Amino acid sequence: MLNWDDPLGQQRSPMPAAAGACVSALPVASDDVSGTQRLAGDTMAAVRAEDKRVINGQADINQLAPFRYPWAWKYFLNANKNHWTPLDINMAQDIQDYHHRLSPAERHVYENVLAYLTTSDILAMRNIGLAVMEKMSAPELQIYQARQVYEEALHTWTYQHCIESIGLEQGEIYNRYRVVPQIRGKIEIANRRLDSILRPDIDLGQAEELENFVMAYVFFAAVFEGCWFYNGFSPIFALQRRGLMKGTAEQLQYIMRDEVMHCGFGIRTVKQILLENDVKLDPQALHDMWLEAEAAEADYAGFILREPILGYSIDDHNAQFRYIANRRARQLGMDEPFPGAECRLPWLDEQSNIRKEKNFFETRVTEYQTGGTLKWD
Repeated sequence: MLNWDDPLGQQRSPMPAAAGACVSALPVASDDVSGTQRLAGDTMAAVRAEDKRVINGQADINQLAPFRYPWAWKYFLNANKNHWTPLDINMAQDIQDYHHRLSPAERHVYENVLAYLTTSDILAMRNIGLAVMEKMSAPELQIYQARQVYEEALHTWTYQHCIESIGLEQGEIYNRYRVVPQIRGKIEIANRRLDSILRPDIDLGQAEELENFVMAYVFFAAVFEGCWFYNGFSPIFALQRRGLMKGTAEQLQYIMRDEVMHCGFGIRTVKQILLENDVKLDPQALHDMWLEAEAAEADYAGFILREPILGYSIDDHNAQFRYIANRRARQLGMDEPFPGAECRLPWLDEQSNIRKEKNFFETRVTEYQTGGTLKWD
């Protein structure tokens, strides 16, 4: 089964130096402005794995191997095993469920979960694609992050496909993050983190700037994708467990597998940056980050679950956030922000283990109308 704490199963033994442990920098030849090592004249020095760094590296960014971080390449290879599109999943029963089987409270939950997620994945895409990826100085990291950018775009397409399939008014759903304070509050926190590292004048050679960058990376990997997304999915999974909205839930299961990888990769990268640069994050700043995230999540839960739905409650939602937050902190090697938090949704881990051997030809949507030839009048 896919392990949330260790998606690639690499934590059975201490990480060897070849798998990404920090190696002391060795003397190198003079560098040109592009960061490519050169010998005398125009001859380029061979790239050595030990010269690579996650950020602020001097090795040739255009040369993939030799790997300094083979775990990053393995993330890329594994990500490609979870390849799918929303068109592979039949939404016919969801249309029936939404219009004829869901209660008003359940429709409220469904709509607002989608309203939050549609904006969130675009934010995640912009964070990795615009603010993080270009600062990486090892190509094996960038290649996985390029896949991650694609996956965030795919997730956004998935939510749009669900909204369109159900027949919801797109302008109204997409604008909820602007007019619903409880959704906007979470988006504003993420935007603040993103804006702080999206500046053109950022200099990660400065300790203060580097620490802020790492804090933003921690937020997006551990909080935004590592906790908020799971709590965003879990109300839909609660409906699925009762036989409702199973098409939407299946799509979220594929998304969840992606997010397990995004979170694991982000945390692994953060730990490598801390190791290579001897950075110590402020414990109070980390604690404040978790408390702010918890408060925003509680407001969000109070809005989407303003009326209870069968099998899922505000208490379940908030307690699960605290439990997963502790898990993420442990993965980072940091103190738990909510000591004693208990797992309220023991079935949630199962959702990331969708059977990939499923035959899509038995379930995918079939397009019977081609070329606009079918007429209804």
